[in-house]
This record gives sequence, C-alpha cells and structure tokens, in this order.
Amino acid sequence: MTIETIDIKHSKKGMVSYGFGAFISEFFNMSFGAYVFFFYETVIHLDVWLTSLGFIIFAVWNAVNDPLIGYLTNRPFKFTKKWGRRLPWVLAGGIPWIFSYLLLFMPPAVDPQEGALILFAWLVIMTCLYDTFASLFGVNYYSIFPDKFRENSERRLAATLSTLVATLGTAFGAIVPSLFIEWGDKGTYVVQAGVVVIICLAALAVAIPGSREDQVRIDCYLEKCEEGMERKSFFSEFKACLKHKNFMAYIVSFMLYLCLVQTMVGSIPYVAQFVLGANPDDIILIMAALLVGMFISMPIWGKIADITNNDRKTMIFAAIFLTIGTIPLFFITNYFIMIVAIFIWGMCEGGYWVMMGPVRSGVIDESVVMTGQRKEGIYQGFQTFVSRTALVAQALSFAIVHTLTGFVEESLTQTPKATLGIQIHFALLPFIFMLISTIVLWRSYKLTPDKVKMNKEKLDEMGL
Repeated sequence: MTIETIDIKHSKKGMVSYGFGAFISEFFNMSFGAYVFFFYETVIHLDVWLTSLGFIIFAVWNAVNDPLIGYLTNRPFKFTKKWGRRLPWVLAGGIPWIFSYLLLFMPPAVDPQEGALILFAWLVIMTCLYDTFASLFGVNYYSIFPDKFRENSERRLAATLSTLVATLGTAFGAIVPSLFIEWGDKGTYVVQAGVVVIICLAALAVAIPGSREDQVRIDCYLEKCEEGMERKSFFSEFKACLKHKNFMAYIVSFMLYLCLVQTMVGSIPYVAQFVLGANPDDIILIMAALLVGMFISMPIWGKIADITNNDRKTMIFAAIFLTIGTIPLFFITNYFIMIVAIFIWGMCEGGYWVMMGPVRSGVIDESVVMTGQRKEGIYQGFQTFVSRTALVAQALSFAIVHTLTGFVEESLTQTPKATLGIQIHFALLPFIFMLISTIVLWRSYKLTPDKVKMNKEKLDEMGL
C-alpha cells in the first residue's frame, strides 16, 4: 500500500495525550476569561471603559495575528522532516504562552486614577504578548487533528477522548484559581497564576507524544503535497476561505458559540460575588457540576453521532439543546439551584464540544478537495481570527451593561439594577448568541453524510 493511501490507526493513549493540548487551551480560556477582566475592573479598579478598550485592542491584534501565523507556519522548514510541521511550533508557542499568563496579574503598583494610562498600557501589552504565543501554539496544535485522524469513527473517538481531557482543563481553570483568590486581594491573584503556570507546563509535557505527527504524513507532505505548488499570497488565501461556504457557516456558528462562552465565563466571578453572594471557593461546586454534566454527556453524544453517522444533524441538535439550556440561568439567584442548572447546561454543552472536531475536520477535507492542498494552518488561523469577536462581545457587553445599570467597581455589593445587569450578560446575551448560532448552522451548513463520503473518496484518489 502506498503512503498516500495507508490507513493509520492511533491508540486511545495517544488520543488522550493529544487532548492535553486542549486541556491547556481550555484551562486558559476559563481562567483568563473568568478573572482577567474582573481583576482589572474590581481589584486594580481600572475604569471599565479603559479595561474594555484594552480588551478590544487585544482582540484586534488577535484577529490580525492568528491568520498571519497560520499563513507563515503553513509551509515546510528545515526541521519539518525530523520534527514535523506542527510540534516545533506548538512547543515554541506553548512554553512562553504559559509564562506570560503570570505577567497579566503583575501590573505596576500605581494609583488607578493617576496611573490609569500606565495600567491600560500594561493590560494591552501583556494581553497582546499572551495572545501572540497563544496563537503560535493554538493554530498549529488544532491543525494536527484533521491531518492525523482521518476516518470518521476515529475522529469521533479522538474528539470524545480529547474533549474529556479538555473538560478537565475547563474545570481546573475555574477551580484552581478560586482555591487561592480572595475578593479584592491582589496578591492572591499572583499566587493562583503561579500555580496555573506549573500545572500547564506539566500538561504541555504530557501533550507532546500525542501531538507528534505520523512520519508517513510528514513524508507525504514533503514529497507530494508541496511538489510543484505555487505559494499564494496571504490575502489570496484569506479570500479563498471567505468563498468556502460550509467553512463560513461553521465559522459564524462557532464564533457566536464563543461569544456565549466568553460572556458567560467572564460573568462567573460577578455572579458568584454579587448575585449569589458566594465566596471564591464556592465556585468549585458550580464548576464541578459543569464538569460532571459534560463528562456524563460527551460519551452519549459521541455514541449518538456514531449511530446517526451524521455529524451535521448531531451538531445542530446539540446546538438546540445548548440554546434552550441557557434560558433558565437568567432567572436563578439561589446558589444550589444554580449548581443543578449548570449541571444540565454542561450536559448540553458536551454535545457541541464533541462535534466541533469532526465537523471542522469535514470542512478541512472539503477544502483539500477544492484546492488540492492541505491548508489546516491557514483555516485554523482564519477560524481564530473570526472567533476573536467573542472578546469584543464580552468587553462591550460588560462596559455597556455596567454603565447603564450603575455597577460600582470599588463596591463589595451592588444595587438590584446592577445585579440584573450581571444576569443579562451572564445568560440573556449568551442565549441570543447561541440562538443565532443554531439558526446559521441549520440554514447554511450543508455537509451531509453523502458529501462527506464523496470528499473522502476524492481524497483517496488524490493521495491527500
């Protein structure tokens, strides 16, 4: 059998190892999303609009940075033959990315009014530095999946196992900081960041074996996939992504899903302190409920996807359940009821998580058929570029809602109007985001099982 058509099977151990890269990403998605904006607004007391502007600049930099990194790294280098296309960049980005998280919580000790511009500059510089390394890691790490795991059944199994590991990252990202943080105590935020650095460095080491690419795929890429192919300009590649209809449908839906996640996660400490009247360590039970709900549901969603053999239909159903599951969160002010509701919400989110990998891989397969080239890095960079809208959504919604409802940064309690505002950006806005996401997926994503099968047959014929 030629290297073009050889069928490579991967062990479950390797899939779990690969999942630890997602563990790091989800750990930071949760800890960064939950505590950075909250830290600068309620602990450093930087004006909410300056904090929001810092996040918007961070998002703009992120939007430019990600597709550019995808474009620059999506080609062979001297080390590619020995180390692969992606793993060197995963390590080169991952290590400094992890350390840069600590710097976010170490701003200069200046007065938040007189030194506001200094704090603002620190926020912008540190978040952009954090994002540059995060992009170098993420663009290359997530590009490994569609090339390494080729068959539908293996993709679903790999997605299920890696997502289970990633869910641990989500839980750790919420639980670990809350073990050390005390409301209003700046030093405790530095301590939690140091602990996070240690945990994520260990996770990166565990992720290395599963993130190594198959030598057969590397050889195929070097010997055939780039042979005689003209390298297009960055903007030409960017325009090609825009013309790929199924990719754009998936991307828009994914972007709105991230808007839901970003605003909800960023709202968690606000909800805990001002709506539920809870302590930081009380967040542990809330996140444990989310973790258990997702863990229970993900194998079930994976089994449903195998039975239906229809990734499109399964993902749409998961999106519908997630949309409906967000509604009750708007009305809850009781801590224990919130735990139950978050458990149910976690079961809903588990389905969307499990299906993202297979659906994204199907889109990548279609792109290879359309272009005759493997451009996972470019597509992943574009996906991250579009998804940074979620950061803007969080920043603007917090700034607008807090301004309109009279949120007071220095206060340990808030008025009923301000707490209602917190509930709006915790649940109502996320519900709207996910409702639109579901409609887009249903109306515009057209990769049916027959089309997926046809694409795979063409890939075999092309030797890609």
